[in-house]
Amino acid sequence: MKNDLTKIVLKDTEIPKFWYNIQADMPNVPPPHINSATMKVASIEEMNVLFPKELLAQEYSKERYIEIPKEVLEFYKSYRSTPLIRAKGLEKALKTTARIYYKYEGQNASGSHKLNSAIAQAYYNKMEGTKRITTETGAGQWGTAISIACQKYGMECIVYMVRISFEQKPYRKILMNTFGANVIASPSNLTNCGKAYYDKDKNHSGSLGIAISEAVEDAATHDDTHYSLGSVLNHVCMHQTIIGQEAKLQMEMFNDYPDVVIGCVGGGSSFSGIAYPFMQDKLKGKKVRFIGVEPSACPTLTKGVYAYDYGDSAKIGPITKMYTLGHDFIPSGIHAGGLRYHGMSPIISSLYHDKLMEAKAYTQNECLKAGVTFARAEGIVPAPEASHAIRGVIDEANLATKEGKEKVILFNLTGHGYLDLYAYEKYLTNQLTDVEYSESEVKKSMKNLPKIDR
Repeated sequence: MKNDLTKIVLKDTEIPKFWYNIQADMPNVPPPHINSATMKVASIEEMNVLFPKELLAQEYSKERYIEIPKEVLEFYKSYRSTPLIRAKGLEKALKTTARIYYKYEGQNASGSHKLNSAIAQAYYNKMEGTKRITTETGAGQWGTAISIACQKYGMECIVYMVRISFEQKPYRKILMNTFGANVIASPSNLTNCGKAYYDKDKNHSGSLGIAISEAVEDAATHDDTHYSLGSVLNHVCMHQTIIGQEAKLQMEMFNDYPDVVIGCVGGGSSFSGIAYPFMQDKLKGKKVRFIGVEPSACPTLTKGVYAYDYGDSAKIGPITKMYTLGHDFIPSGIHAGGLRYHGMSPIISSLYHDKLMEAKAYTQNECLKAGVTFARAEGIVPAPEASHAIRGVIDEANLATKEGKEKVILFNLTGHGYLDLYAYEKYLTNQLTDVEYSESEVKKSMKNLPKIDR
């Protein structure tokens, strides 16, 4: 046993002042994005229609550390550092030989890790003179975070929210409205992309791919507007590394180090945040495992294909090489709305393709069962997305006990689930159904992938 500490929070002066850019260290950097209109490598000038130039510079940067702007760092200090907590209650409930730690990102106003990138993106947009931000959101954590960030910098915020989550999570919409955002159920009849689906079915459940198309179209047709993405892209994942860098310092204070690092994966932002700083150690020879946990209803890594694909359903955004289920993928209405994207971060995709990390998929009943176990043991109701990581943690802890090992497990508790209690109600009353995305469905969707000669 290393020590008896339960929780460690860093002082303001100890908060990292740089984001870690894993592209400086990984063996195979993802290839550049492709312009979907020209089918050629997308230049920064072309991408500038959607994103500010400073974020695009970060997207392609190979610098190991990128300084966090002072204004962003000061905002971070209003809610960071976040605590690293030894999950002694969960250890006791599982009767495990493992030591379990979690980094809790749910204590800021948005309730999740998403604010770490939202405030940075809003800052760079403001510096470039952007007046409006358009974005998409699944479960609403990202939409909430960018709403807060836009309100701080006096920019208008338009959020296209996947319709099934719009209906399942009304309090997320209210929270975004509270911070001044205009929240639109997607698909909508306000964009050409949305109307293509809305006119056929006004009750279409939507997808992140469709919502992205609507937000991208909106941004591309307004000169004062940029698009903002809450996951997948390299600069977004890099902003989240403040999480793992803090965790490394805190683990040192615990006089401990993880044998395995676990996070949920949808587009990749939360997993990258906790994993990349430790992956840097692995790339230098340190022995540590990484597990990304995803829904069996949206098994991007475990059943997807590593290929170039469109990032959105209407095929107007950049084309990226990633693990994908196909841009036409329409997920089932599982309650982990933030994990229902057809593609995966290009960097995570490359790391997984190079066998530097593992992936597992679970059903939503398995995950919400784990969420209830965690809530009863630790006193925090986790977001449905985070419950996927917890499911993976429980399996690893039980395996350690079976093998008689003192395994050290670290995971990212991305946020709380107090605005997701509808999902828990359905689980507790045995009304949740489990969906498996089949291999045949994957093969069918692969027929429409773009043909890129690279």
